[in-house]
Amino acid sequence: MKTITLKQMQYFEALVKTRHFSRAADLCAISQPALSMQIKKLEAFLDMPLVEKTSKPLRLTPFGEDFAIKIGAILQNVRDLGDMAKVSKLKPQGSIKLGVIPTIAPYLFPQLIHQVTKAFPSVNLKLRETITTNLIDEVLEGRLDAAILALPVSEPRLTEKSLFEEEFVLVRPISDNGKPIPNPDTLHEMHLLLLEEGHCFRDQALSFCNISKKQTRELMDASSLSTLVQMVAAGIGITLIPQMAASLESRSASVEMLRFEINPPKRSVGMIWRKNTPLEAHLEKIAKILTIKTI
Repeated sequence: MKTITLKQMQYFEALVKTRHFSRAADLCAISQPALSMQIKKLEAFLDMPLVEKTSKPLRLTPFGEDFAIKIGAILQNVRDLGDMAKVSKLKPQGSIKLGVIPTIAPYLFPQLIHQVTKAFPSVNLKLRETITTNLIDEVLEGRLDAAILALPVSEPRLTEKSLFEEEFVLVRPISDNGKPIPNPDTLHEMHLLLLEEGHCFRDQALSFCNISKKQTRELMDASSLSTLVQMVAAGIGITLIPQMAASLESRSASVEMLRFEINPPKRSVGMIWRKNTPLEAHLEKIAKILTIKTI
């Protein structure tokens, strides 16, 4: 081998991400033996081991860890070259990959698709729904161009752009109609239902209710806002949901939704993208058309 190939760098990057030869091969759509052979050729060219041969789970050598950082930067620059074609005209073109957290996606997708495709008809908008930690990683790695989530993210390698603020609303059984709105400090005594671990909205709700993570073991949780609302309708407890979800979720469940009158809990929704991305000007335009003053 006379030089390191782009394919070999991509294979090694996949191995670094998955820490597993078989899963890395699946990610690259090749056979495991073919990927293993390319990693061996890469090590032979470098005359240095990249992977500890007997470790399970797979671990990189100290040189392999340093090499992975360099490879990641090179491949990101390669992806940036592809993005340059998207900014060659005054309007965006090609595909833009946008991620959205689950507590926003179902309620913003119709508006998002309509507004972006109307403003930029040449853009092929590709959407992905997943939790915040995944979105941040995928934006940093270049697998997503931008993401819509709750701010702040506080990652120095990312630009944050605020879009709007929205309140949380209380969801309780319809049988509670007419009762006073409970004090936030007493919500944890009322069988509070939460999203499962990994959702940032869970942490925001816990913070508002002054509940520590150590106190959540006996609380019931669910994987979606829709499930939470249905659990409330069944009389299991109460929950909090973002205001943008209230209209849609109230259509299919017999529940009462109330806004807090004093110091209502809020979240800031915004976009993030990697600093210095070639798509920055276009992402700014998309953020601008999505900016909403009130929900």
